[in-house]
Amino acid sequence: MSNSNQSPVPDHQEQDKKIKEKMAKVRYKIVIMSGKGGVGKTTVAINLAIALALRAGNRVGIMDADITGPNVPKMLGVTTAAMPPPDPQTGIIPAIGPMNMKIMSMAFLLGNQDTPIVWRGPLKMGALRQFITDVNWGDLDYLIVDLPPGTSDEPLSILQMIPDARVIIVTTPQDVALLDVRKSITMVGKMGVPVLGVIENMSGSIKCPKCGEIIELFGEGGGKKAAEDLGVAFLGSVPVDADIRKDSDAGRPFVVRHSEKDAAKAFDAIVTKIREILEKP
Repeated sequence: MSNSNQSPVPDHQEQDKKIKEKMAKVRYKIVIMSGKGGVGKTTVAINLAIALALRAGNRVGIMDADITGPNVPKMLGVTTAAMPPPDPQTGIIPAIGPMNMKIMSMAFLLGNQDTPIVWRGPLKMGALRQFITDVNWGDLDYLIVDLPPGTSDEPLSILQMIPDARVIIVTTPQDVALLDVRKSITMVGKMGVPVLGVIENMSGSIKCPKCGEIIELFGEGGGKKAAEDLGVAFLGSVPVDADIRKDSDAGRPFVVRHSEKDAAKAFDAIVTKIREILEKP
């Protein structure tokens, strides 16, 4: 796989067979979507992945499906050097991150992190297929797929390639984000893929450290109302916390470093609800 505008015509029938074989080894596939950018979708994805890995030794992988904006490795503190060279027998070996998590991202394949991926849709879709067919994911309890925002090429392709996936939609409480949540839920419903639920990120208020004034950044409760209106589960709210941003920028697992904070407890409660839904007889 290379950053090029040329690509051989793939044998999709053979790749579809490989996808089924690879995904059969993964118990639960969870796709993280958002209707728009800026809602903290990747932050939610990596913290959910870590929280799942903390539970009963779950084997977790995370696939960074944002081909043109791959941020998962940085937010998990994993460098490009962490990815082993491909094995001729077993294929691409994912990097290992916190909690022994397997990670695959386009960021590992770029010689220079400032290099843009200037690809049209078909090349991006080909890369996503390779992330599934050529990566040696092995046996996993959970594979978290972090998608770019919106309802275009990447979400459409992933949901077609992994039809037994479940979708989590991340939003913030304000109306403009909730409009796009509704579009995402409608798209997923038309494709016949189950929506696991909605997570409201950056919820609630914060206190100004200097004057003590309560500041309503995005409000709260909009995600829950949207979930109720559209008949899907509301998985929970993650409150605003500056340490989430600091830890993500520094590549540190927030839910491990700050397990006593309300936001970390919120992620833990969401994971409990996810497992209850998935493991319901």
